[in-house]
Amino acid sequence: MDAMAESTVAPEDVIVEDNPQESRYEARIGDRVVGIAEYELTDDRGPIVFTHTEVIEEVEGKGVAGKLASSALNDVRRRGIRLVADCPYISSYLKRHHDWDDLIQA
Repeated sequence: MDAMAESTVAPEDVIVEDNPQESRYEARIGDRVVGIAEYELTDDRGPIVFTHTEVIEEVEGKGVAGKLASSALNDVRRRGIRLVADCPYISSYLKRHHDWDDLIQA
């Protein structure tokens, strides 16, 4: 069994960064990409359209997807753009966490 599956993932172990060349936010533990939130962004004015979020099986249920979503949404706010949540996970996350309601494109 993978050592990561046996351990608890601490939020501070997960680093989320935008990878604009791949049009996705990446959640990493060390050098390993353990989750992605893909998006479409036609220009810097937005909106950013989240299309798909996924984490590897070993970290499912360990808070990685939530950290990925919150970090990506914080970056959207920092950029000053709006978002469209076509991704079921991001859409569900936004329904449970209203801190980002002001970012949703009407």
